[in-house]
Amino acid sequence: MVMLEQRVAEPVDPPRQRGIGMIVPLDFGLDRELWRWVPEDVSLHVTRLPVAAREINVGRARALADPRAVERATRDLLSPGPEVVAYTCAAGSFVNGRAGEGALREAMLGAGAPATCTTSGALVDGLRRLGLRRLALVTPFGDALTRKLAGFLADHEVQAVTTTRLAEATERQRVRDHEDADAVFVCCTNVPTYDLIEPLAEAFGKPVLTANEVLMHAALRALGAPVVNPRVPSPR
Repeated sequence: MVMLEQRVAEPVDPPRQRGIGMIVPLDFGLDRELWRWVPEDVSLHVTRLPVAAREINVGRARALADPRAVERATRDLLSPGPEVVAYTCAAGSFVNGRAGEGALREAMLGAGAPATCTTSGALVDGLRRLGLRRLALVTPFGDALTRKLAGFLADHEVQAVTTTRLAEATERQRVRDHEDADAVFVCCTNVPTYDLIEPLAEAFGKPVLTANEVLMHAALRALGAPVVNPRVPSPR
């Protein structure tokens, strides 16, 4: 009788985890989508602001952009030791203009974040890296808040050449994709877009950027970590 030697595989240590802290609105529902962008050795630590972003307007966006609330939320995230803290709300990061976006970053740094990014700041940085200056905007916002977005972009020498309400953009031909636009930007972090980026880019024949995409690219770039989305090139 031949005895077979059973070999026991050596245990494999899991990769050392690095962390990104995410500050999101109270009703944010896309935690799973954010995880789709990150590699296995990166963890997301999420905390919520005490304000919902559903049916958002200028007043609610400004409430989400309260630096004191953002500072408190940042402190809540520091225990697991994130290497970067990301403010995950598009409207809150542009509603008070360029200075307001800077105030959010200062609030996070003041609370102890080692590095920071915001959704709208990440958009501007991504546009600069890709050499894009003219956008066709798709937003769920009303006119007043959309004008705030256009003004924020103008402060960074980016032109919003046309805008489309998200409710009207269910079909490709309904998105006002002005021929002068370098790219299409789908705004709002609470809109699922991970699986839409490639088909929309193919339909339009130009780059399509989304709020969660640019933010996750910026946060992972701060870590020096790759983006898990081989279909969409990360701006370098």
